[in-house]
Order: sequence, then structure tokens, then C-alpha cells
Amino acid sequence: MVQDYIVRKAKPEEYKEIGRLMITVYSTLKGFPNENEQPDYYKMLANIGDFAKKEDTDLLVAVTVDKTIAGAVVYFGDMQHYGSGGTATKEKNASGFRLLAVDVSKRGEGVGSLLVKECITKAKDKKALQLIIHTTDAMKIAWKMYENMGFKRAFNLDFMQGALKVYGFKLRF
Repeated sequence: MVQDYIVRKAKPEEYKEIGRLMITVYSTLKGFPNENEQPDYYKMLANIGDFAKKEDTDLLVAVTVDKTIAGAVVYFGDMQHYGSGGTATKEKNASGFRLLAVDVSKRGEGVGSLLVKECITKAKDKKALQLIIHTTDAMKIAWKMYENMGFKRAFNLDFMQGALKVYGFKLRF
């Protein structure tokens, strides 16, 4: 059954739950490094609320009417706060998002696209010229969603995270 979702900024009391959701989602991606291989990455996921303390950065959640967290993403109004490898943090007139995660039980209900649409709206409201994201081979389902929403490959933003190839995408406005 498809539910209605509300996308909003996460509340501090939700940060731990969102961190657990992030760890669950990323640790179950086939081909994605596990916690032993990238402990700092998983520490970042567990402490996802730290992103909300950065300037021009929002931790967004999609919640059901009964306040169940179905998914989350971190939106960056300015790429200097993005915090990835590669050259993305040097992009000007750009916003970005990272760490999109949707509860496994809520997949296929449009949660991911709702979160992305909110990031697109925020970037346009900020008058950014582009929205930047990264994905991996383990995230092919999301990759397809991004392409369907108009994102194009940005090879100049690709980088390696340890042994993991990370692919850049841009949506130009």
C-alpha cells in the first residue's frame, strides 16, 4: 500500500534513528563496503545528525502520517560543505545531496524521489545552477531514478573512496 509522506527537516531527537536506518540500508547494499572495510564511513552514517550542524545543510526525512521515518537524505546548499572525495566541493553555484536512504520496507513507494524532489526545490530556491550527487555500482536502482529525473553523468566528479568507484552526476537548471 502506498502511503502519503511528508518531507521535512529532521528533528534532533530523530538523528539516532536516522543513523540506524542509514547503517542498515548501506550495509545491505550488495557490493558496498562493509563496516570493517570503511569504519569511518559507517561512523559518519551513525552520526548523520552532525551534518545538520553545518551551515546551509539540512538533514531531510520523509515520514508517514504516523511519524514513521521512511527515508532520509542530506542536502547541501553550498558544495563546500558536501564533504566527499574528488573535486565536487570546489563546484561553484551548486547545491548537492548525499546519503539518500530509504527503509527497505518502504521501497517502491516513491520515498526516494520525494526526497530528491525536495532537494531539487531547495537548490532552485537558492538559485543554484546545478545539483550534484554521487552514487556507486551498488546503488544502480537509485542511479536509474536519478537519470529518470534528469541527472546526467559528470565524469569530472568521479573519484575513488578506498577501493570503491564513486560516480558523479549533475542536474543543471
